[in-house]
Amino acid sequence: MTHGKTSYVCLSCRVSYKQWYDRARQRTCPGCAGPLIHAGSAFAAPRRRDVAGWRTLAVLLRAGVGFHKSCCGGPGERPRTLREVRERVTYARREGTSVAAALGQRHLP
Repeated sequence: MTHGKTSYVCLSCRVSYKQWYDRARQRTCPGCAGPLIHAGSAFAAPRRRDVAGWRTLAVLLRAGVGFHKSCCGGPGERPRTLREVRERVTYARREGTSVAAALGQRHLP
């Protein structure tokens, strides 16, 4: 079974590329030769000049939160602003849960 194309992101160049998924292959950015991060097949990149959006995305990807399709549910809701990210990180520290789990929650209790 072959997998479809998925998104890979370069955070320093603020670009994304759709490429065939291959777990064994390390992707590099054609612009800066840095490593590309696998974002998932349900990823939609912010505009290049949207600095706050890319900062939010950087926090999500570095925490291990991806944008992968899972049957009919899709990737779920993700924080869109730095304020929402800060709220979820504060919640994770206060409750003793992982940051990735807090960032992936739909609503905080």
